[in-house]
Amino acid sequence: MRDTVSGVPTAWVARWGRGKPVIALGSDVDGIPQASQKPGVAYRAPIVDGAPGHGEGHNAGVPLNVLAAIAVKRIMEREKLPGTIVLWPGTAEELVASKAYFVRDGVFADVDAVLFTHVSADHTVSWGDQSSNGLVSLEFAFRGNAAHAAGAPWRGRSALDAVELMDIGWNFRREHLRLQQRSHYVIPDGGDQPNVVPSTARVWYYLRETDYPHIMGLWALADSIARGAAMMTGTRLDTVRVLGTAWPQHFNKPIAEAMYRNIQRVGMPKWDEADQALARGIQRETNDATYTPKGLDTTLAKLGENVPDSVKRGGGSDDIGDVSWVVPTVTLRFPSNIPGLPGHHWANAVSMATPIAHKGVVAGAKTQAMTMLDLLTQPQLVADAWRYFREVQTKDTKYTPILRPTDKPVTTLNAATMAKYREQMRKFYYDPSKYRTYLDQLGIKYPTVKGDSARAQ
Repeated sequence: MRDTVSGVPTAWVARWGRGKPVIALGSDVDGIPQASQKPGVAYRAPIVDGAPGHGEGHNAGVPLNVLAAIAVKRIMEREKLPGTIVLWPGTAEELVASKAYFVRDGVFADVDAVLFTHVSADHTVSWGDQSSNGLVSLEFAFRGNAAHAAGAPWRGRSALDAVELMDIGWNFRREHLRLQQRSHYVIPDGGDQPNVVPSTARVWYYLRETDYPHIMGLWALADSIARGAAMMTGTRLDTVRVLGTAWPQHFNKPIAEAMYRNIQRVGMPKWDEADQALARGIQRETNDATYTPKGLDTTLAKLGENVPDSVKRGGGSDDIGDVSWVVPTVTLRFPSNIPGLPGHHWANAVSMATPIAHKGVVAGAKTQAMTMLDLLTQPQLVADAWRYFREVQTKDTKYTPILRPTDKPVTTLNAATMAKYREQMRKFYYDPSKYRTYLDQLGIKYPTVKGDSARAQ
């Protein structure tokens, strides 16, 4: 086991077995700012107020892969099957901060197939180009001159003015960008205090598009607007830092089709009325009065197919895209979350550590394990996957890293948040030696919804 990967302290790679095929199981691990939430409670109830939480459900995927890996390992030992299982987490996916470095450092150099997982409300898989975008995450830092903001403002040159003018310039230019793009920003440093002209300021952008040339085009445009803002304010564009990158995703057709056949065999979990009551409760809580709560999905979604660029209209990103362009890859979407929620929101943490998440993980682990066995026992499937990868996917599109050679993982982005909240959160870590479930540990009646006599403790 490698316990430090690509300079990311919380990344690791575990391997078992010998020989080919090498099957890598991955899933994301991280949280969402200010998304702390008691599981099983269908209204806002933080465990630690203001702390991060599982506002996407990324804590469910690695346990799914561990379960599938243990099951397949036992079968391989019993049947004496050759092959190697690799487990790895997509560390800090919400910052798209690690997988491109894993690719650059050869983590997948000997891998024959990557079976990735992502929490969802459905149970499905897709092949081809996806509706999501790739992105580059950039921090633009400006430097000016401090001065007394009241006594001698003419002697100052405000770095914050440069940040604000860059944002204004981008927002005016946004009208003339493709419909497929998405771009958004925050200002992590806007100066120190109002009576001092800010000598430093930083703005952080996510620039999303559907392919490498358009992503790089957005980056070039942002550079030009930043330089213009510096010229207008008499400041200097100090640094442009890459904080993360993600290529657009393209998933392997033969493996996706094999996985979907297994999904059809496994089906959707059997939800009970308690599961459905929690789902309807949080749907009511997070939607307006025109929304009709539908509860959890009970039927399978269709196999997802290639999405043409002409019909894409923006979307999220995952740096599994970088992996998908160096080795045949699919992403299993497993049903451990609730449909109709905002995403990247405390509400998306409600199903975590409940029977909904557990049932979805078990269903997904069955699908994952069955697909692993297909790859282990059907050499033609591995050959077909690589044929599609070489003759279709990468025939005209070659992977070019967005990362620059000098870029290194930025491992400090969440340092202040964790320093503030870690000790407050530590006392809520699950203790399986004392409690059968995490809901028991927190004293939560499942489900807890508005209107019930029961409430979260």
